[in-house]
Amino acid sequence: MKQILPFFIILVILAGCQKELVKEPKRLIDKEIMVDIIYDLSLLDGMKVQDPTLIDSLKISPNQYVYKKYKIDSVQFAQSNIYYAADSKEYEKMYNQVKARLEKNKVEITAAVKAKAKKDSLVEVRKKKLKLKKEADSIKKVKKELKAKKESDSLKKANKIKTSPSKDLQKKTNK
Repeated sequence: MKQILPFFIILVILAGCQKELVKEPKRLIDKEIMVDIIYDLSLLDGMKVQDPTLIDSLKISPNQYVYKKYKIDSVQFAQSNIYYAADSKEYEKMYNQVKARLEKNKVEITAAVKAKAKKDSLVEVRKKKLKLKKEADSIKKVKKELKAKKESDSLKKANKIKTSPSKDLQKKTNK
């Protein structure tokens, strides 16, 4: 009996440790939705750090936006957050899910930015080539016009020269 008593005491202590520290709130937000909310708040916080004027220009605060989006209130969010935070291992798992989503989006956005920059540079190169081609075409056009004008001027000159001596000959023969 004396050997069972310490075992029983340890069992009671362990059972007592597993008791919930925080009672489950009546309107507990589902764990997956809570992860989505934390993710959105993280994005909005990142936007605020990146460009404070962007968030300030909005008529609604980031928290109010999230509350409205998920149809919750601040008390419900705070109670759910405290409840999930009481179990540190589960809370860490939730934050790791948020972190993984943020990293995935970061990779996707980085790839999209690089692709857009590459596309923009190709468009810029095409515009420069087109501009150079237009300039070359306009120079050729001007050269052709000058050549045609020069040829027409020389033909006029030649015609003048041809007609001039014959008129002089006619005048001499008439005299």
